[in-house]
Amino acid sequence: MAMIISFDIGGSAIKGGIARSETDILPLGRRPTPRDDFAAFVETLRDIIAETGEQPSRIVLSIAGVVDPDTQRLICANIPCIHDRTLAADLEAELGLPVLIANDADCFAMAEAGLGAGRGHRIVFGAILGTGVGGGLVADGRLVNEAGGFAGEWGHGPIIASAAGDPPVAIPAYACGCGQRGCVDTVGGARGLERLHKTLHDLDLASEEIIGQWRHGEEKATRTIDVYVDLVASPLALAINITGATIVPVGGGLSNVEPLLAELDHAVRARILRKFDRPLVVRSECRIEPGLIGAALLGLKAEAAA
Repeated sequence: MAMIISFDIGGSAIKGGIARSETDILPLGRRPTPRDDFAAFVETLRDIIAETGEQPSRIVLSIAGVVDPDTQRLICANIPCIHDRTLAADLEAELGLPVLIANDADCFAMAEAGLGAGRGHRIVFGAILGTGVGGGLVADGRLVNEAGGFAGEWGHGPIIASAAGDPPVAIPAYACGCGQRGCVDTVGGARGLERLHKTLHDLDLASEEIIGQWRHGEEKATRTIDVYVDLVASPLALAINITGATIVPVGGGLSNVEPLLAELDHAVRARILRKFDRPLVVRSECRIEPGLIGAALLGLKAEAAA
């Protein structure tokens, strides 16, 4: 039986896991991420592999970065030692094993499609509402971005409305870290919610405080959530229309606020072409290590196809 080692590579920690089948995925320990030393980065992976006492058939990395499908170079600004490398080829040369690299949001979508809220659905759009906004797309059990790329990145592109809420209020085209203005990422995550509250009320509050006040009926927080849902629902509805997704599992910190997801689901279902009489935007089910799970599923599928 093939044994896969999956890694969830974050800016602060590297977590590992062993997978022998879809129902046999075991997390390993975690180590600090060597951000500026590629040799140390490789050695950390090598040490985790050695801990298992077995030779894996391949390794798969879930990482907060994107592989350019044309050059196979990794874009990963928060870990400088692997940014702009042909990371899969470099690691294969160092470790002597086949290596797959996947974006962490893609791995999240893969986990939800295979073992989470997307089970039984042909097209699964996994949405991340965390610090920022991300996403991944799985069709017929296959990750659309298997070769790398930006499919599912609904958080970027100059698309947010210039006015939102009831009654409408003007929304600035906020500058985005991707270099554009007016991206969903500027308003859709926790930092975006805080930015909206500051714009609307000139108040600096953490997202948790805004949500807490909203849940208690506070007027200003209620207005902020109304504007937030209006802004985020339209681009998400467009993503659903384009992909044909029949379920949208949501991960990230804001996914823990189920009343907020319910509001978003209601607004999205009112704006899409296909009508659903059931929730469409739902809380993810793979709450523990979705990056490891999704990476493991990708590795197992690659082994089965080899």
